[in-house]
Amino acid sequence: MSASPGVRETQRRRTRRVLLDAALSVLEERSLGSLGLREVTRAAGVSPTAFYRHFRDMDELGTALVEEALVSLHVTVRDILAATGDPERRGEAAVHLVAELVRSRPAHVRFLVRERHGGVAAVREAIAGQLDVFAEEIETALGADPLSAGWSRPDVTMLSRLLVDHMFMTASAFLAASMRGDVRGDDWAAATRTALGQLRLIHLGRLHWPG
Repeated sequence: MSASPGVRETQRRRTRRVLLDAALSVLEERSLGSLGLREVTRAAGVSPTAFYRHFRDMDELGTALVEEALVSLHVTVRDILAATGDPERRGEAAVHLVAELVRSRPAHVRFLVRERHGGVAAVREAIAGQLDVFAEEIETALGADPLSAGWSRPDVTMLSRLLVDHMFMTASAFLAASMRGDVRGDDWAAATRTALGQLRLIHLGRLHWPG
């Protein structure tokens, strides 16, 4: 007797999860471009045939990892932007969000940091696409801020992309602290202080931008 549709769907999701987790594990010290499909299936304990039921190729698996890491954050970012117009509180909330991402998904963050400028074009484009969405969301909020009165659209865009790049850089700093086994100690605190200080510096520059 064949399994019910519900059981088959549960099994399908479990196999997909196992493949993604296996890829993240193998990618801890490797780039995606150097990783073969059979290495992933071997680590996952499934056949290559099972892999193709979920992903066309390794590029698609990498893109799935990007989406898994970043797509769910868009709602949180929009909530931060909508909650307050105070730059300091927004900055603290954003740094906290990045810190929690590194704590909860270090393997995903390591993958994103390595692959943002890596050798797999589809994954680079997927990361760039997600960061573009973040930049657009920030740009919308900044454009409505009285501090941006008189600013040109290109200048607002430049600021939004600077903030996105800053958050990515902050994620790298937190990741470096976590790789030293320090997710609550001095290195982590130093990364937090640096990130917040850089945001204050950006804000001061914004206040004196000619517009």
